[in-house]
Amino acid sequence: MTRKWPGVVGKGRMGTDQRREIWKNLLHGWGVAPLQADRTFEGMVQAYAAPGRFYHTLDHVTAVLATVESLASHAQNRNAVQLAAWLHDVIYDSTASDNEERSARYAERLCEELAIPEGHRVAALIRTTKAHDAVGDADAQVLIDADLAILGASELVYQDYAEKIRQEYAWVPEGEYRHGRRRVLESFLTRPRIYHLLDHLEEPARRNMASEIARLTS
Repeated sequence: MTRKWPGVVGKGRMGTDQRREIWKNLLHGWGVAPLQADRTFEGMVQAYAAPGRFYHTLDHVTAVLATVESLASHAQNRNAVQLAAWLHDVIYDSTASDNEERSARYAERLCEELAIPEGHRVAALIRTTKAHDAVGDADAQVLIDADLAILGASELVYQDYAEKIRQEYAWVPEGEYRHGRRRVLESFLTRPRIYHLLDHLEEPARRNMASEIARLTS
């Protein structure tokens, strides 16, 4: 079946039926029955629709999957990367610091339930999205670049992303949020490279983050 993906960066609009088919097609590669795939899809949809999510939704997942698809030739285990992309933010609570670990454990349990042998690999990939460190791991490089592709989006798309992140941290006082957000952005700017594979996004990502830092400082 031919997959139709939305734009690679910053666009994640896709209907539920399309997402369901992509999910079922992926799991079919591991021999998962359609009914099982449907059931697990519904559980995942509910998780991504939880209150308090504005950016970390299935729209974000769809955009990550689109970028993974564009970088698939660099992956060693394409299916594992795709499953990790689906599940990397399945657990998300802006007040917590262990979302990646909890999402990784969710992925391991799901893979065990569905008899998918790559569960530990999928979980390991999800854990790399905490520090966004993928040294020597081609699959992690694909996943992390896809997760960070939003940083190099157009100015308007990036601003929308930044506003949604602020909404997810609405419980944080403005001054505290500005300080914490600046620290996150500055840590990315100190890196020699933000992307492993998406070289064309390096400059716009740095420009976007520098602009946001300026707004947060004003």
